[in-house]
Amino acid sequence: MTVVNEWLSGTRVGNWVQRCRESRRLVLFIVAIALLLDNMLLTIVVPIIPEFLYDIDHPDAPLDGRPVITTTTTTKEPPCDKYINIIRQLSPDFNESFYTTTSNYDNLTQLEETQSKKTKKHEDLVDETVAVGMLFASKAFVQLVANPFVGPLTHKIGYSVPMFAGFIIMFLSTIIFAFGRSYSVLFIARALQGIGSSCSSVSGMGMLAERYPDDKERGNAMGIALGGLALGVLIGPPFGGLMYEFVGKSAPFLILAALALADGLLQLLMLQPAVIHQESDPPSLRSLIMDPYIMIAAGAIIFANMGIAMLEPSLPIWMMDTMGAERWKQGVTFLPASISYLIGTNLFGPLGHKMGRWLAALIGLIVIGICLMCIPLATNMNHLIVPNAGLGFAIGMVDSSMMPELGYLVDIRHSAVYGSVYAIGDVAFCLGFAIGPALSGTLIKNIGFEWMLFGIAMLDFLYAPLLISLKSPPTKEEKKSLITGDHSSVRYVTYQNEEEDE
Repeated sequence: MTVVNEWLSGTRVGNWVQRCRESRRLVLFIVAIALLLDNMLLTIVVPIIPEFLYDIDHPDAPLDGRPVITTTTTTKEPPCDKYINIIRQLSPDFNESFYTTTSNYDNLTQLEETQSKKTKKHEDLVDETVAVGMLFASKAFVQLVANPFVGPLTHKIGYSVPMFAGFIIMFLSTIIFAFGRSYSVLFIARALQGIGSSCSSVSGMGMLAERYPDDKERGNAMGIALGGLALGVLIGPPFGGLMYEFVGKSAPFLILAALALADGLLQLLMLQPAVIHQESDPPSLRSLIMDPYIMIAAGAIIFANMGIAMLEPSLPIWMMDTMGAERWKQGVTFLPASISYLIGTNLFGPLGHKMGRWLAALIGLIVIGICLMCIPLATNMNHLIVPNAGLGFAIGMVDSSMMPELGYLVDIRHSAVYGSVYAIGDVAFCLGFAIGPALSGTLIKNIGFEWMLFGIAMLDFLYAPLLISLKSPPTKEEKKSLITGDHSSVRYVTYQNEEEDE
């Protein structure tokens, strides 16, 4: 890398590269691409893994197989014409075809066998939900464990090195997904992705918060970065479903690995990963966790994403079970949610700052609850379009409001070092995607798909009013004045905030 820098220095290309390295927009682009690829890998498996694992466990009866049912017909020898005439005279409703068709008993036996197979398939699919849910949740659980280490690490060595490490780990995970042919190998690949996601998400959001110190600009930048995340969620399921249907399981992962390699080269050239020490003292992770306002913002992210996390492993299987949905339909069903999430994150980046981020998140949680209650009422794929679209838009409202709110809370209540607070934000995101898939299979077996979604909707309704406390959180000076009893600093901060609003 040093040789390349020496070759570029002093040349016209070198000057252009140097300007790019200093550009905040380029940093935003790199972070958005990293989030896009990470979430493509997160969601590309949604239409692939459930059916792939089912076919591994049931090689003689794959989901796309159409077993041929041979029908044995029993025909009766037609009686002689003399007896037929006698029967006709005694019974005007006599039907000669009775003697040349399959008996009712045979038809009933075949019907019972078909019903038995359907019941067995339903039970197998419900059991499959548990295994798929645990596999999907493994990424979030590992990411959850890694975040408390990655956040403080960024305070010591900067954001660029963990960001690049996230790319390397994600690339390895993608390759393992491409060639994995057993549940245990796919489980390892999913868990490994959790470490890479932790590095990319925490470093990326911290990098943006540092490069965009103005609260309004930061909100816009994070809305765009979350738009990259949304685009990954948007592209992943339909891309994975179509490629799996018409090309094969490995193809989508190999394409994604090539894109990840290009992103890694861009990071290597433009970000120049190197150890950079922070100048200001970072807030301790414990002090951030003990801050009730940060915890309320993080809790909103948890409950907003828990519903869609429960749907990822369970909705494709529920559609297979109740609608007989094909592979591409299982992937496309998440398309309305992804498109509306992309719109919601870009719209409420700037709009959340104007209307109040607490209000945007509060409305978002209520809309999420309503949409979750509508999903089990669907009887075909078209009925899922509106609730899924509303669900994605509302989650975008919450995420694009609460992510910059975390940075703002650190600015006014702690010190402007962001690694740990975005580790908490990512922990919140992971908790939603860990609890959701892990519980979905068990809840479906015990209370059913419908009551599972009704339950999480009730939690969203109950949590929403807590966001009112974020309307005007106290600053550092106000906290100190409450402890010491000196209210002069409070009056000064209030006056200063009024001047900024004007």
